[in-house]
Amino acid sequence: MILSTTPQIEGRPIREYKGVVTGETIIGANFVKDFFAGIRDIVGGRAGSYEKVLIEAKDTSMQEMMQRAQALGANAVVGIDIDYETIGANGSMLMVATSGTAVVI
Repeated sequence: MILSTTPQIEGRPIREYKGVVTGETIIGANFVKDFFAGIRDIVGGRAGSYEKVLIEAKDTSMQEMMQRAQALGANAVVGIDIDYETIGANGSMLMVATSGTAVVI
């Protein structure tokens, strides 16, 4: 499965559009609360444990989107967009949402 943020794959014409596919992951309240309450493991300006959680959430969301594309018979997803949003009461949760167009190339 080819995944791309571009609207097409160079040298690979799109033969069929299968539709919009999405993937969503929500990280619970403890993560967001801890994140905004204070970061204790900052090294060189980066919070390693929080980055790992965000990467895992993004990867899970991408995997879900890819599985939905495969279920439609696609072999690529183009025009991928990744969004990070706080949701819930007082922004107590973080949602990672991915979307793109499932295609056959």
